Parts: sequence; C-alpha cells; structure tokens
Amino acid sequence: MSTETRLRDQICELAKSLFDRGLTHGSTGNISARTDDGGLLVSPTGTSFGRLDPSRLSHFDASGQLKSGDAPTKEMPLHTAFYDTRSSAGAVVHLHSCHAVALSLLPDLDADSFLPPLTPYGLMKLGKVKLLPFFLPGDPAMGEAVRGLAGKRSAVMLANHGPVVAGKDVEAACNAIEELEDTARLALMTRHMDARALSDDQIQAVVTKFDVEWDQ
Repeated sequence: MSTETRLRDQICELAKSLFDRGLTHGSTGNISARTDDGGLLVSPTGTSFGRLDPSRLSHFDASGQLKSGDAPTKEMPLHTAFYDTRSSAGAVVHLHSCHAVALSLLPDLDADSFLPPLTPYGLMKLGKVKLLPFFLPGDPAMGEAVRGLAGKRSAVMLANHGPVVAGKDVEAACNAIEELEDTARLALMTRHMDARALSDDQIQAVVTKFDVEWDQ
C-alpha cells in the first residue's frame, strides 16, 4: 500500500470517527492533509464526514492545481492560509462542533484567548485559540483573517460557525480539535460556577515544560 493510499484511508477513517461521535453533522466540516510531494488531499464540497470516499478526495499538486477527485470544499482559502503561514502544518480540520459554537455565541469572550485555561491538555494541544468574527461560509476573508495571524496560532474559532485546527499530521489535528470541543464543553458546564481555572503559575509551568506556543 502506498503512502498516499494510507493517507487517503486515514483521512476518511478519522473523519468518520468524528462524524459518528457527533462532532460534526450532515455535510458540515472539511479536512485536508499534506502529501509527501507537497500537494494536498482535501474533502470534497458537499460531502459528509461519515461517508467520505478515499478515491474521490480532491487531490492538489504542489503548485495548487487540482489533479484528480471531486471539487474541493469551498473553505479551501481557510486551509491554504494555515499551510502557507505555518510550516509545521501537515493537516487542517474544520468542524461545526456544538459546544464550541455555543461558546462562541456568548458575550464578553476574550477574542485573543477564546478558551479558558481549564486543563493542561487544552494548552498543550492548542495553545491560545483566536476567536475570529463571523464570516459568510466560503468567504475568502476567513483565509485572510488567518493569514493576518502570521502563523502564530494553530487554532481559531470562527464565531457562530466552528473551530479550525492545524496539526503536524491528520491524527494530531483531529486530536487537537477534539480537545477544543471538550474544553468548550467544560467551559459551558462550569460557566457562572466560580470554577478554578489554571493559575498563571500553573499555565507557565505547562507552557515551559511542553514548549507551548502561548505568548504570541
């Protein structure tokens, strides 16, 4: 089995796992990953994470030309913005996960750090999550907003829409976006309960020990 075939299968397997556990629904969400030759495999437009076909993934070459497969997601500018600004990005995942979206609807959020520092794993896998304003789905301005971060964030939250996370590979990106959703759920569960978030000293200890991108 070729490396690309394994990657195609992995993309579809992990996407189905996210779908089966309710982390995105219907035909929402999109996923992409770098190929060994510098190209991209991308989920096609209008497809369900629960029923992706490995042979029909959109396949781009290193110059950005569509080589094979179906037409890609309309959120391509969002994906390419991460790849172009973060050299470490090997995969990008975007979901419409319920708790993260619900949290983004609330007032008085810190746009620079969308998620409260509730667990060390939220910090380790995500760093600070930037809350971006609402954009129409497919608006290239989403990609421009990500480019404006100059590669300093691996995760953003699109207000009223959903999270987007870049990781070193497909598994890392999927694990990180699940951590984002779980942290958002914890934030909603403990809202107005005077929950004990990590202290500044505890945050700094996690950041230092695990080399977290934090003060950016």
